[in-house]
Amino acid sequence: MSNEDPVFGVDSVPFMANSYDAAWKLYQASKPVLEEKLSEQGLQLLYTVPWPPQGIYAKKDINTIDDLKGLKFRAYNASTERMAQLAGAVPTQVEVPDLPTAFSTGRVEAMITSPSTGANSKAWDFLSHYYDTQAWLPKNMVIVNKRAFDGLSDAEKAAVLEAAAAAETRGWEASKAETADKTKILEDNGIKVSAPSDALQSSLQDIGATMVGEWKDSAGDDGAVIVEAFSK
Repeated sequence: MSNEDPVFGVDSVPFMANSYDAAWKLYQASKPVLEEKLSEQGLQLLYTVPWPPQGIYAKKDINTIDDLKGLKFRAYNASTERMAQLAGAVPTQVEVPDLPTAFSTGRVEAMITSPSTGANSKAWDFLSHYYDTQAWLPKNMVIVNKRAFDGLSDAEKAAVLEAAAAAETRGWEASKAETADKTKILEDNGIKVSAPSDALQSSLQDIGATMVGEWKDSAGDDGAVIVEAFSK
């Protein structure tokens, strides 16, 4: 959706919001702008649910940003490609079904994705380390036709919005449970799961600051409004 408007990519800016609490705060800061953009397209936002946060997978220890330099790093969109470039890695496009072969043959040596993708692709068969960087928490949105929604009675609208709010709360909690469950599966199957070192985290935050600035420039006034609201 960010191809239509950079605002829609706000939840995929690396290291802008790297926890569930920060992701919720960013959602609240960006929600009015998102609702306005969707309304212009005849759409009504009902609720969102985040994917589990993105972490770094590798075949070796990644203690500092220098350990990523020169590594063939799986990139699956413009944001991950830019992040790899800033880290000094070599962006390499690989689709999820091809991950086992790509890692086994050396076509890719590191990647960033969720613990769910790691567990579902049995990452322990082809790599050894997972760093819980919580780089970003991309969201799914549930939307409806605005004209149809506006045609409902006040009581019907209230009922839909009440159900949406309940689904949103349930969905965010389910995402947290999914993250914990899939991270444990990674660990149980022999992957070394750890938090990034202070040195690595600091360098990643620097990359994040650069990418936040680039996103803010691309999103114009709307980006500035969101960043200001998120910073409060």
